[in-house]
Amino acid sequence: MVITAKQEALVVNSWNEMKDDAPTFALKFFLRLFEIIPSAAKRFAFLRDSTLPLEKNPKLKAHAMGVFVMTCEAATQLRKTGKVDVGANTSVQHLASVHFKAGIADVHFEVLKFALLETIKEAVPYLWSEELKEAWSESYDHLVLAIKNEM
Repeated sequence: MVITAKQEALVVNSWNEMKDDAPTFALKFFLRLFEIIPSAAKRFAFLRDSTLPLEKNPKLKAHAMGVFVMTCEAATQLRKTGKVDVGANTSVQHLASVHFKAGIADVHFEVLKFALLETIKEAVPYLWSEELKEAWSESYDHLVLAIKNEM
């Protein structure tokens, strides 16, 4: 199923409300993941040998922002092309390879989705609704499906 025009609009509109503080929310998104599954941090090569606190790690901040942006962009891509393209600097195949090598399982994707939705709910509580939750869920699910299909 392709995302609907209404779902795309919900994702884009909520993103526009968050984008000025997107780096902060993106980091919160991943810190939530690590609160739920502390061992998940060990799956990130750039965190394994880092002595920096997670909230100060520039590589984690960049990664978190990239995932946040990719999830939002997936909604627009799905409406335009019916598929997810992760951008010019990387490929779905590369993401799949990295996630496979790191041992990322379904449970990790599900917890990350929960963390994403909770972060969006916190970021734009005045927009939060079941429809917004479903719109972001669809966008995220299609991005994850593209990665998992290549794994």
